[in-house]
Amino acid sequence: MTYLRINGVDLYAEVAGDGVPVLLLHGGFCSLEAMRELSDSLVPDYRVHAFERPGHGRSADIDGEYSYARGLADTIAYLDSQNLEAVHVIGYSDGAILGLLLAMEQADRVRSLTAVSANLDPSAFSAAEEHKQLVLIPARPDPAPVPDTGADAGTGTLPAAKPDVERLHYERLSPDGPGHADVVLDKLFRLWTTEPNIDPADLARITAPALIMAGDRDSIRPDHTLLIAASIPGARLCIVPGASHGLLAEHPELISTVIRGFLPRPAS
Repeated sequence: MTYLRINGVDLYAEVAGDGVPVLLLHGGFCSLEAMRELSDSLVPDYRVHAFERPGHGRSADIDGEYSYARGLADTIAYLDSQNLEAVHVIGYSDGAILGLLLAMEQADRVRSLTAVSANLDPSAFSAAEEHKQLVLIPARPDPAPVPDTGADAGTGTLPAAKPDVERLHYERLSPDGPGHADVVLDKLFRLWTTEPNIDPADLARITAPALIMAGDRDSIRPDHTLLIAASIPGARLCIVPGASHGLLAEHPELISTVIRGFLPRPAS
């Protein structure tokens, strides 16, 4: 396994394929396994780069809280470590938020942006009961209440988390051991109820071609996904029918086909 020293922490990283570089950014409480089928579909035509953030997959956790600012700094440091001047960015959930931030803050480094199930602030989560059961209910009894910050007004619980399969991946891959999963989830819940805080008007700074995707049963409300797409000049919008926040696992072939159709054709 390959580890890179990124901002003082050893992070697991993978590179596969040849061609124009693509950077995959995984979601919260996900490993790279959540994007494995997408990666495999891209490897024949692109050089696919990916790494696992602290506390995710094969990367050990860090002391202290998570933040999207740190995630963005780690992403930029990873690009620098690989001498990548500009990449096609494909992010899912937390990774999609980081993709938006990267495209705003360092536009010259993003050839294109695909953001799957992103949100701009905690109010984006749907309060519908059906959505709460689709994605990220903690895989443990009696989850601790969280502050009512608008993520799911009036209930004191988070609206979404990743499917149980991600916990199984965590237990198999994490160097911190299976029992540390609850520590990571607690930190992620605090992150998701307080961040990000992106002004939709700031998305106008994104100059790269953008594809904004989500499921029609996503834990991110459809109107919020539409807001993101409408706020980015020239962005394309794709709402996947019959899909929840777990759309990468639910419709892998469709997701791969849409993304490959959006990316520029590889040189023959």
